[in-house]
Amino acid sequence: MTKYAGYIGTYTKGDSEGIYSFTLDTEAQEITDIKVAAQLGNPTYLTISEDNQYLYAVKKDGDMGGVAAYEITNESRGLSHLRSQLTEGASPCHVSVDRENRNVLTANYHKGTVERFAVDDEEGGVRQASSVIHHEGSGPDERQEKPHTHYAGFTPDEKFVAVVDLGIDKLITYQLKHGELEEVNSLSIKPGSGPRHLEFHPNGKIAYLMTEFSSEVIVLSYNAENGSFSVLQSISTIPEGFTENNQGSAIHVSKDGRFVYAGNRGHNSIAVFSAESGSGKLTFVEHTSTEGNWPRDFEIDPSQKFIVASNQESGNLVLFSRDENNGKLTLIQSDVAVPYPVCVKFLHVK
Repeated sequence: MTKYAGYIGTYTKGDSEGIYSFTLDTEAQEITDIKVAAQLGNPTYLTISEDNQYLYAVKKDGDMGGVAAYEITNESRGLSHLRSQLTEGASPCHVSVDRENRNVLTANYHKGTVERFAVDDEEGGVRQASSVIHHEGSGPDERQEKPHTHYAGFTPDEKFVAVVDLGIDKLITYQLKHGELEEVNSLSIKPGSGPRHLEFHPNGKIAYLMTEFSSEVIVLSYNAENGSFSVLQSISTIPEGFTENNQGSAIHVSKDGRFVYAGNRGHNSIAVFSAESGSGKLTFVEHTSTEGNWPRDFEIDPSQKFIVASNQESGNLVLFSRDENNGKLTLIQSDVAVPYPVCVKFLHVK
């Protein structure tokens, strides 16, 4: 029997208390054991260290916002708070950590910033931010009145930091030198598209950029020498003729690199694409309903046989089985209640 442990980040409104843990039982094909793992304000995005010892979450506390570090207890998978770093103003919307658990990055939508925090070698907690970069500019959409940094993560070789800014339609590459972020490259995305999240192909040469406003996946070629990106393809995530409100959400790639999945809030679906070997270019496969409202995130489980999706506004997790041959999804379970779920993360499996 194989069981995988995971965590759900939420908006702490209504009945939500913070971070929830869950178990995916692959034999029974069900999500079980939902419980509160840590009580904190608006832990909407989470990341887990490669060794599964630490979890980092964005955090809101009154008029302060920042990042919180937790130790994951091996037996119960509970979370023990280590340290938080908070500053005045809104909390970040994205957090990530490098493979060696030395650097934590946050992207702050409201402030238009990207921040780097060093990890304490002894306890795994985060120190005060050593580098804070403020973006400048705006875009043509009324929601692009200023920078809105939405994603910050290391490239696969960890030579660079890739940062996506929804407010200024840019993908900016930084290098981390002596704890400071230094810009090395920038790619302008189609004006008004609202780029949101980035996910790399396993080959490290291709990346997929999800847009929020134009509901597209932009296929990018990545140059590992200088950290630059170039556009190869753009493909819509919603059906032709769909005119209702839709906002693109999460994007994930299967471990074999053959399939790409993109979330649609409004159309309330996951768009499935097959990726061409070599070029990474996409071909549409199908749309699958998320059986709820406003699918903010989803994650492919460690076995690659299932996907767990989170419907923020209807407050339910959904379990799909995944056909590894054609990428298609089949609904298994849709009645798992979690209040205002946003982010889904599994513990890493070696």
